[in-house]
Amino acid sequence: MPYVYIARCRDGTLYAGWTDDLEKRIRAHNDGKGAKYTYSRRPVTLAYSEEFSSKSDAMRREAAIKKMPRLAKLNLTDGAKNA
Repeated sequence: MPYVYIARCRDGTLYAGWTDDLEKRIRAHNDGKGAKYTYSRRPVTLAYSEEFSSKSDAMRREAAIKKMPRLAKLNLTDGAKNA
């Protein structure tokens, strides 16, 4: 299943992405293979995730989350029960 996730970086910043395997993706970020953004901000932790039935739905949600102001993203992570 596709997921959208928000990772919290060591420096307190947030990174949003999508994946088919949450554990593998967070491990990739922490191994320095996830994204340029997170490479120098390791370690990262999973702060939030949502599951979707299709890749396209997950990608749309990722785009929407990336457009959100930081406070809205923090509100998602603070209310997260599944991450």
